[in-house]
Amino acid sequence: MASWDMTATGTLHRTPRHPWRWVGWLLLSQALVALAWVGLGWATGLTLLLASHALFVVPVFLPNSRFYAPVLSSLPGPAVWLTIDDGPSDDTLAILDLLDRHDARATFFMVGQRAAARPELVREVLRRGHGLGNHSHSHPQAWFWRLGPRRMAAEIGRCQQVLTEIAGTPPRWYRSVVGMTNPFVAAALRRHGLARVGWSARGFDGVRCQPDTVVARIARDLVPGAVVLLHEGAAHGHNVAIMESVLRQLQARGLQARLPPETA
Repeated sequence: MASWDMTATGTLHRTPRHPWRWVGWLLLSQALVALAWVGLGWATGLTLLLASHALFVVPVFLPNSRFYAPVLSSLPGPAVWLTIDDGPSDDTLAILDLLDRHDARATFFMVGQRAAARPELVREVLRRGHGLGNHSHSHPQAWFWRLGPRRMAAEIGRCQQVLTEIAGTPPRWYRSVVGMTNPFVAAALRRHGLARVGWSARGFDGVRCQPDTVVARIARDLVPGAVVLLHEGAAHGHNVAIMESVLRQLQARGLQARLPPETA
């Protein structure tokens, strides 16, 4: 049976230690911009001002950026970590059956509102030996990246509360909506003891897609230690078929899907 090689890796579960560290960098950068504006003129100052703003904005849209919070995007060892976003859904039971047939384990990153509406599916995921993760309470896909501190804390905190009440124990893993983060994510993660998870293999199966194209994209990056991003319940209706094809790809390559340990 495949397992994770934890030698020399320490803990995989890393919560943010200094969630407001970016504030100091922001103040320092703007002080340097002001000095450059006075000393070198407005043209240089304006260029540096725009560059400094980009430095703090661009990481928001990079799923595996560690600028605002640590993120786990690949793992040591021979196994693969399957992660399934956006449930529970009408696809959940079919996906669980597929995972059983392939002796595979996955972590389901669930939306709090959807979990509250279908708690029996959450319990079934756990009963079959899979993991749970926090994927926000309402999944505000269009504006998650620009949520303020209060709304961000509520999105993460409410989902954590719902999943904890259903499961009996709090989730330890978190994935941002569409993978995006912002300056206020880290504080909420630290408060709830959550570690952020990214990915290394993605097929864009959460939107309108062709299953063969999705699987081909994922297959390119199916290697030992991969963190695979999948979805359930998408309107296109192909998520179960995509999952089956990915599981067959794993089998053909001699890879196994396992849940990672949180600490060495």
